[in-house]
Amino acid sequence: MKIMVTGSAGFIGAALTEKLLKRGDEIIGVDNLNDYYDVNLKLARLARFQDQPAFTEARMGLENREALNTVFAKHRPQRVVNLAAQAGVRYSLENPHAYVDSNLQGFLNILENCRHYQVEHLVFASSSSVYGANTKMPYSVHDNVDHPLSLYAASKKANELMAHTYSHLYQLPVTGLRFFTVYGPWGRPDMALFKFTRNILAGRPIDVYNYGHHQRDFTYIDDIVEGVIRTLDRLPTPNSNWNGAAPDPSTSTAPYRLYNIGNHQPVELSDFIKTLEECLGCEAKKNLLPMQPGDVPATYADVDDLMRDVGFHPATPIEQGIARFVTWYKDYYKVR
Repeated sequence: MKIMVTGSAGFIGAALTEKLLKRGDEIIGVDNLNDYYDVNLKLARLARFQDQPAFTEARMGLENREALNTVFAKHRPQRVVNLAAQAGVRYSLENPHAYVDSNLQGFLNILENCRHYQVEHLVFASSSSVYGANTKMPYSVHDNVDHPLSLYAASKKANELMAHTYSHLYQLPVTGLRFFTVYGPWGRPDMALFKFTRNILAGRPIDVYNYGHHQRDFTYIDDIVEGVIRTLDRLPTPNSNWNGAAPDPSTSTAPYRLYNIGNHQPVELSDFIKTLEECLGCEAKKNLLPMQPGDVPATYADVDDLMRDVGFHPATPIEQGIARFVTWYKDYYKVR
């Protein structure tokens, strides 16, 4: 297939692009390579597949409507995976306008182009952060998510609503994926595992929020990519049993679907750090801090729908995933 992947230089986008190219798809990769974190890391991710004949790069931001329209008109992708977004809960407190530009305006531009160019299926990245103030565990896509705790979370909830509207109005098949704390080789430097590893190896203290009592459903990158591909290959259909008197948020009378992709095994942050210390062979100096604004104390994914519909359950053990990351990190940064 001819597939557009936005955020193709990002952590998930690069891993997905590499996997799709290996199976024989033609990829149009869209990314603006912004400086939210190390641009050289993004360039190194791209270098893994940039020269392949089946890969075409379009370097732009989604908020650039005219440029994005031109790419759609020229390449006519059959399917689109939208992973480009301004990420980060804490950064949304510092630079809220970046989230409106990329996550709202940019996503609207994606939807409009998918509509006008008859895209067969749009898969887009949502986030576990949409669960916000919900405390019922595990988080289920069948529960309402009306109380986000950060602008980042609100922008992802807005994406789900916008996508449903287009699916309803134009019968655009749309699938939203709520990712749960993705980690692994080539990961983001603003994420905990990357920052912890860097500081521990340098002998610097690590900031441990909520005094280490956070629980996160850490999900390994390969599991995420496998889940994305399986949902991409399965077009959503209307739910004939959907009832407006008791509406199910995850389905619709439109061809619309939401899934959680998580490991379904939440890990306490203190245990996560202990596993990392074992893999690195040294102990961390910990700066214990209270929970930060916008954070939630725990995430835990119910993935029953994902298992039922696409036959896949992310299950890489945290010990294996962290060990692979440490091996990659030491090799990439030439740590001896």
